[in-house]
Amino acid sequence: MDFNQIAVFVKVVQAGSFSAAARLLEIPVSTVSHRVAMLEKRLGVTLLQRTTRQLHLTEAGKDYFEHASEGLAHFFEAESSIMNAKGEPSGVLRVSAPFDIGNPLLTAIIDEMNQCWPAVKLEFILIKRYVDLVAEGIDVAIRTGLLEDSTLIAKHAGVAQWEVFASQDYINNHKKIKIPQDIRHHCCLPFSPMGKEAWTLQNQDSSLTIPIDNAIISDDISLITSMALAGKGIALLPNYQCHFAHREGNLVSLLPGWYARRDPIHIVYPRQRYMPPKLRAFVDIAYDHLKSMLKPNA
Repeated sequence: MDFNQIAVFVKVVQAGSFSAAARLLEIPVSTVSHRVAMLEKRLGVTLLQRTTRQLHLTEAGKDYFEHASEGLAHFFEAESSIMNAKGEPSGVLRVSAPFDIGNPLLTAIIDEMNQCWPAVKLEFILIKRYVDLVAEGIDVAIRTGLLEDSTLIAKHAGVAQWEVFASQDYINNHKKIKIPQDIRHHCCLPFSPMGKEAWTLQNQDSSLTIPIDNAIISDDISLITSMALAGKGIALLPNYQCHFAHREGNLVSLLPGWYARRDPIHIVYPRQRYMPPKLRAFVDIAYDHLKSMLKPNA
């Protein structure tokens, strides 16, 4: 029995293709194909039916994958339990997060991880699309919004509340904003996913849609935040993005009690019996930082 063949077969099924499995395993596609072929030859059955675009498991393949993946999971759990007992967090930790999660938040997490656990090397993947953690070899993710994958362990860290912010310099040199309707008389800096021509704000009692006059539109939240800090206008930003600037008085929330959206924030990772030390260290540190920057309840 060749465990390499079994492990490669399981990874091909999880990743959905030979090429994707090869990237995750960091071996040539030809090696992946050869090991699966040798496994099929040894078993005397066809496990995968290949077309130009897709892979399909045969009935034998489905049955073998179910048992093989479960067996490998127990094997890796056994190794993980030994590593847990051996020592401090170390190794590469791959982390996925939304591209607009905000540099201040990630920088704070990275700084503390580097200070507390220098042997852990963090690799951040910041993208717009949904990431399959298992198939793409991601250890942990920070996710905004409602969760879809119930197979993952999810730790709720709080709620990102989108509010209207401006710099103190802008406030000192422009008309005061006392009610949401006053926004239409100001220069706005829209983060495009939150609305390009109007902002909808709500409080406990009502909801209002206000047309806005924009100076710039961008899908880069860091750019919008920088423009707001420079006094170029008012911006609709999540509280975690403005946490440090707000604490230091560089950005001010203009309409307390009003918000555009509330997004639950979770730290998620694949279900496993023994959590690796590097993963536990990251989850604990990320949770503490998120909790300090977010609203406690949805």
